[in-house]
This record gives sequence, structure tokens and C-alpha cells, in this order.
Amino acid sequence: MSQPQQTPGRFGAYGGRYVPETLVPALDELEAAWLARDPAFQRELDELLAQFAGRPTPVTRARNLPGTERVTVLLKREDLLHTGAHKLNNALGQVLLAKKMGKQRIIAETGAGQHGVATATACALLGLPCEIYMGEVDAERQQPNVLRMRLLGAKVIPVSNGAKTLKDALNEALRDWVTNVRTTHYVLGSAAGPHPFPTIVRTLQSVIGTEAKAQCVELVGKLPDAAIACVGGGSNAIGLFSAFIEEGTTALVAVEAAGHGLESGQHGASLLKGRPGVLHGARSYVLQNADGQIAEAHSISAGLDYPGVGPELSALKDSGRLALMHATDEQALSALHLLARREGIICALESAHAVHAGLELAKSMPKGAVLLINVSGRGDKDLATIQRHGGTP
Repeated sequence: MSQPQQTPGRFGAYGGRYVPETLVPALDELEAAWLARDPAFQRELDELLAQFAGRPTPVTRARNLPGTERVTVLLKREDLLHTGAHKLNNALGQVLLAKKMGKQRIIAETGAGQHGVATATACALLGLPCEIYMGEVDAERQQPNVLRMRLLGAKVIPVSNGAKTLKDALNEALRDWVTNVRTTHYVLGSAAGPHPFPTIVRTLQSVIGTEAKAQCVELVGKLPDAAIACVGGGSNAIGLFSAFIEEGTTALVAVEAAGHGLESGQHGASLLKGRPGVLHGARSYVLQNADGQIAEAHSISAGLDYPGVGPELSALKDSGRLALMHATDEQALSALHLLARREGIICALESAHAVHAGLELAKSMPKGAVLLINVSGRGDKDLATIQRHGGTP
């Protein structure tokens, strides 16, 4: 095992590299390529984001949600990005970088399927073969995204180990990378994993916060009083929060999956209920049992069904900069229905956790406060899950 790097690659006590020695050269190569990217790379990426992905995504003022007569609720609409979620920001950047590095094959893991779809999309556009690892449970509950990945030319590899969800898909992707490290780039989908992935993903997703910050000022003449995002691994959250970390007047609200309840043991609340440990190559907050083994997570939303969280969010929690909230499966479903009926937006179950927390927070905010909620994805992929849990109210 390699020793964790100090800086860069460390976020206080978190981050680093805890990986097999065979991956160290690949991580070094990736870091060197990332640091060496030139203005031409950024211009090409910016062009792809604007002309292919559809950036900038708008900020929508909620008109009819409860509390909007007292406070302003703004929705950052990553659901309107091509492929239906924020994941394309990262996938385009990483696949473009891999192509410039001369890699011949792309692999990725996916839970909700949105990162898998985004990676398959980027590979189709940029001409690289793509294989996606996905837990069998997630593949069953996210069938539309499995079909989309295959339609885009990707090979979807079901994972039957463990709980057959995101953690297990990520394990298999890492095993593949160890075996094929010379020819293959692993497009990690979250701001987690060994250095330099948390920094790369954060930077590629920071476009969310950069846009939203300017859009808020343009719309309401001030920064938001709170920026709110759901947190699984944490890519959409750190992408939004990155623009506001130094803005002390904006609270950063991370919303975790409470599943069947925080005391049930069936949840995905790593920041609220986990403790520091090592998962997938980095030190962060991790759900563990009494013996220190990784515990199984649970969430109705496949993208939040993960027992860890990125190292930067872990450090922000310890610093006191991060406020923590949570939503149960039932509360997320209720928020999804409410947003659909009141605002005409069918969001992803992941995003619905943030919507629930934003509406709860609005109750205690002073009149005139501005809340910014990241709608990280759209809910087409979740229709079967919604139907299984009672369909429309």
C-alpha cells in the first residue's frame, strides 16, 4: 500500500492514496496530465460543455412551493443538462483528458446510472470503447439508464457481489483498472477515491457553483443565504459548494439519505453517522460496523446508496463549515411529488432529498432569505421505483 500524500491530495485529515502499488504509476500519470492541461484543452472542454452538453444550465425561481411567499427558493437546473444530470460535466472532462493521454479504453462505475450514461455519452462522442460496472440491484431499479448506456454503445457489466449496489460496482471497476492500467482510464464519477480524483472531479463540477453564484446575483441581487445539495459520494454538492466556501454569508447544507431512518441502520448518512476510515483509496467519513468493517448503505435513490463520502466534504464537516441535514425515503418521495405537482419539474430521487431539506429549512429562515437548491438530475430513471412505492399520491 502506498502512503497517503500530504499536499496536494489531502483535505485536512482526509484524502490521500490508499491503493495497491500497481495503481500508483497510473495515478501519477493522471495527476501529471491533469496539471499539464493547457488553454487549448480548456477551450475544447468549454466548447463541448456549451455546444454539446448545453451549459450554462438555468436557475429557476420556484413559484409555488410552500414557503415561497416568505423566502426565495432558487433551483439550479442540472436536470436540464444533456443526459439529465450533472455527471456529464465530469465525464466529458475525464474522457477528453484520457484521449489526450493516449488511453485506448474507458471504464466507469455507476449507481443511479447517470454517471454511466454520461461516460457512455462522452465515449461515443470522442470515439473510445466503454465498459460500465453496475450493481445488479441498481441495474434492476434503473433499467432505463441501463438501456441508454447500451444504446450509446457501452458494455454494462452487472456486479453480483456484496449488496450489489454502488460500492460493489466501484470495487469491481478498481479491480479492472489494476489489471488493465496501462491501456485503460477509470472515469471515477464522484469527488471521492484516491488522489487526484477528488480534485479533478471537484474542478470539473465547479462549473455548477460558478454559474449559480453569478445567476443568483443577477436574479435577486445577492448571494444565497444557503446552498443546498444532496450528498452520496458528493460530486454535485462539492461542485455547487466550491463557489461559496469562502463566502461566509452562505451556509453550505449537505443533505444525506436517511433511508428508513437514522436509527434504523438502513441509511446512507456517512457524515452524520459514519466515522473516519478508508474506503476506495481515500480516508473520509465511512459507515462502519462495531468491528470497523464497511457497513451496507441503504437509500431509495441509487446514487445516494453509498457508505462513504468525498474527503473534501469530510474536512468541511470537521471545520464546521458544513451544515448537515437528512431526508428519509418517504420524505424524498413526498418532495419529488410536490416539486412535480407545484413546479412542473420531475427531479431525480437523489435531488428530492435536497428539495425536502430546502423546504424544511425555509420554515426557519427569516423573511426575504434566499435558498439555492441544486436539482442535480431529472427523474425519468426513477419512474419504476416511484411506481413500486405507490405511484402518484
